Parts: sequence; structure tokens; C-alpha cells
Amino acid sequence: MNNPTGPEASAVLAQVRAGKADQAKAELDTLHGVVKWCLLHTTTDEDEASFGDHGIPLAGDGAPWVSEFAVMELGAALGMSTDAAKRYVGATLETRYRLPRIWGRVEAMELPFYKARWIAEHTMALSEAAAAYVDQMVGFCAHSVSYAEIERQITAAQARFDPEAAEKARLLAADGRRLEVHKGEVSINGTVEVTGTLDYVDACDFDTALSRRAGEIKAAGSEESLDVRRSIAAGDLARGYDSLPFEDAAEGGFEARFARTSTTVGTEVVVHVHEDLEGVGRLGNTRTPVLTETIRTWCGNPDTRVIVKPVRDLADHVHVAAYEIPHRLREQGELVDHTCVFPWCTRPATRCDIDHAIPFAESGPTCSCNTAPLCRGHHRLKTHGRWTYDVLDRGTYLWHSPFGHAYRRDHTGTTPLEPERRP
Repeated sequence: MNNPTGPEASAVLAQVRAGKADQAKAELDTLHGVVKWCLLHTTTDEDEASFGDHGIPLAGDGAPWVSEFAVMELGAALGMSTDAAKRYVGATLETRYRLPRIWGRVEAMELPFYKARWIAEHTMALSEAAAAYVDQMVGFCAHSVSYAEIERQITAAQARFDPEAAEKARLLAADGRRLEVHKGEVSINGTVEVTGTLDYVDACDFDTALSRRAGEIKAAGSEESLDVRRSIAAGDLARGYDSLPFEDAAEGGFEARFARTSTTVGTEVVVHVHEDLEGVGRLGNTRTPVLTETIRTWCGNPDTRVIVKPVRDLADHVHVAAYEIPHRLREQGELVDHTCVFPWCTRPATRCDIDHAIPFAESGPTCSCNTAPLCRGHHRLKTHGRWTYDVLDRGTYLWHSPFGHAYRRDHTGTTPLEPERRP
């Protein structure tokens, strides 16, 4: 057996440390490039037409405003969605211009940017004086103190420099009740997580109702575990089920009798049937794969209203003579692309505009081979920001930025290509 403390092990550790240092240096180079890019595209123009380019604030007061289209271009180069790029650029500007001591630690590669970014995201809403206070209190030790200590200093800064906002935050914290159903994170089995904070009395009543209903489900013959029955009970309560007391049966036993007092409308399931389903469907709201057996279970619920739509041939070529997008063409685009087709964008196609790749005014047809879903921001960028794209095939697009960068977007995602030689 090799000696774990021998020369080879030491060499591996040295390689890991060197790689980590190279990674930190590369990230610092990226941050410097982001700052330079923002300085090249700083603007105070807030009055541009709403459909064109304009300056947007990405960090707190005192940080420069940056052209929105410039952030979109930068996000594509970074391999990020526009929303992710705005958050990344905002944290960079916040650190650079409002937290100079912390920025100095980042530049010295003593503080990883992920921690500086966390601080910046929590100081953006503070006044310049409050942000400067946080920078003074933690800038010299941010690399070594805990997140909890940094958060205490941020809270102290808010209380000292903006007591009105601090009181508002206190009231919100005192009434921090919530109940979140994470519908955007659906498992292949069709389940979602539910998290929340309830008033204690409400929580006790809710827990009692779930346990009572779970017991009724078991008495009715269910062999599921208690946890599963409680999860089923939550759905029953949501649909308005209630229970009648147990009644003695003729044989002297007990029979569970249920009464449905629902006043709610049952769930509506719209099913698009395809010949190549092969055991897996897709939840249209989130594009999440879902087992067909789960879909059958949903459709089998007596309260579910099932709408079966005719089979859509996604290879069919839809063409109309008008500028307006017909419903069948929009629906086809949503089923083919699922999201906005701009590089790395994840906005659902159901919430997008349908764009003409070649503008209708330039004789671009309204048809399957010349339309694609674009979210409103990227639709503005394509219309006014000199970005163009070619439809290589249905669902496959080649994007060209005004700086000569090219990106291929298809059902597998975005692939950056070598910069083009364009005038």
C-alpha cells in the first residue's frame, strides 16, 4: 500500500492548491472585465422608449447604471441567463463601488467572491452611509468571520442609518408566516415540496386535520404509510373534503363514511397525446418529465376535468398570410421550444412573445420556419439591439451578437461558437 503521506500525495495536494489559486485568479480577471465592460456602457439615460435600450440600476445608490442591452450581451458571453447576469453584475458593482474594503480583499484573493457577493446582495438596499458602515465593520475580517456575524452588522447598519426601514423589517419578521408550494420543482413522480411557517394555533389545527383525515383514509382500506396518507389528506382538504363521524355498521363494526362538501373547482388537466410518449410525459408548466402512470393517476381523480387535445404534429409546417400569430402556430412553438430561444434564457415559452426571425415588414413569413418564442426583454434586444438569429431547423437557432459572437441554441441548450469575422 502506498504511503498516504508520501511524495505522490504531497504532489496531488500541491496540484489542488495551485488549481484553486488559478481558479481565483481567473475569477478576478473576469470581475475586472465585468467592471470595465460596465464602465464602457455606463449611462444615465432613463428616458429611452420602453421597448428600446435604457440604463438600469443593478446595485445600490452610488454605483453606476448600465445599459440593459450591454448586460444581455455580457450575460451571453458569461454563459448566463440575463436574469443571472443582472444579479452577478449587480453584486460586482455593489462590491466595487460601495464596499471598497471588501473589494480590496477580493482583489488580494483573500476573500472568495462568492462570500463578497453574499454581502453585496444584502447591502444593495442600504443607503450609501449604511453600506459604508458595513464595509468598515467587516471589510478587514470578512474572510474569517461567519455569515451570522456579517448579518448582525448589516442589521445594525440598517437600524442606525435607516430606522424606518429597520422597523418595517422587524414587523415583517414578527409576522413571517408563509406557505410555499414549490410547483416549479416537480419530481419525475409528480411530487413537489411544501414548506411554510404558520401561526402556532393554525399549525396545531392543520396537523390535527391531517391526522384525522389520514386516519379516515386508513379506515377506508388504505395500506399506505402515515406520511403518505397525510400528504393525500392535504390534497383532500384543499379540494374541500370533510368527514362525517364514524357510524356503527350492522355487524357491530365501524364503517368510515365520507361527505364531500367541496365548493372549489376541480383541477383541470390538459393532455397533449403523442405517439412517442414511451412512458414519460412532460409537465407543461415547468417542462419537468413526469411518468405517464402519474399522469393517469391525476386524470383518474374524480374531481379532475381532463381535456384531451388533438395530436400535434410538431414537424407540420403552419403558414398564414397575416402578421398576427394564430393559436395553432403559437402552441406549436411552445411545444417545440419550451422556453425563450435566446442563449441560456429559461423563461417559459408560454409567457413569451412569438417573434418573426425575418421581420414581417421585410417579407418574413408568419410560419413555423420563421417564428420562435422570445421573452419580452430579448425581443427588445433583437428588435433594437442589433442581435439576429437564423432558424437552422425547427427548434434549432444560430444567434449572432453585434460583437461577432455566435451561439447555437437547440433542445440540448446553448453552445457558444468561435467568434465570427463580421464587419
